[in-house]
Formats: sequence, C-alpha cells, structure tokens
Amino acid sequence: RCKLHLKAGLAVARNPATMRTSILLLLAALGAVSIIATPTALDGEWQPIKNVTDPHVQDLGSWAVAQHNKVSISRLRSAMVLSGEVQIVAGVEYRLDVQALQGDGKDAMYKAEVFEQGWPTNTTRNLISFE
Repeated sequence: RCKLHLKAGLAVARNPATMRTSILLLLAALGAVSIIATPTALDGEWQPIKNVTDPHVQDLGSWAVAQHNKVSISRLRSAMVLSGEVQIVAGVEYRLDVQALQGDGKDAMYKAEVFEQGWPTNTTRNLISFE
C-alpha cells in the first residue's frame, strides 16, 4: 500500500516503486512535450526545401521566370525548380535554383529569390532577385 502525504500542496509518494513510476511518467511526458513543441525550422534560419517537386514550389519557380521575362529581353520558358531554401520571416522567403530554357533552346541555371506573404489566401509575391 502506498501512502501519500501532502507537502506544500503536492502529493508525495512514500513508496519507492510508486516514486520511480511517477518519475518515469513525468520524464516521458516532458519528452513528448519537447518533441511536439520543437519547431522544425526556427524563424529567420534558412532551411533546405525538402520537397522541391511540391506544386507550390514549382509554381513559385515558374512565377519567378514569368516576372523576370516581364523586365528582361530574354524569353525564358519551361522553368523547373531543382533545389532551394526557405526562410520564415514576416512571410516566407524562398531561394530557388531554377532550370529554364533560353530562347536558343539550351538549358540554363538561375537563382531566384521570392518573398511571399499571405499564402494560401490573399497572396502577395515579390521577386527580390533573379540571376
């Protein structure tokens, strides 16, 4: 039989087996909370994009090429994002490695930086750079 004593408003077990079980349960609960509460990417840190085949990521690459074409004499087409990084700030900033076809039909690699806010509704995008 386990006796519980109140000490400073807390129940304290006097039985060593009960204390050991209580401590193990407490540690398990704390471990579970720390796993759940740990963010996958800290705000402000650049993280690799894990799934560049995601339609949203590919759409960002195509959008960046279309924006570049509006202000450039080059006419790029068939954009495909091959890799990239993402940063959580007041929105989401993307650094994308984009492969696109040049006017002569040759593939070329470009680096696009896109800032996006309000996704998936009321989305605003800005092309920060395209090189």
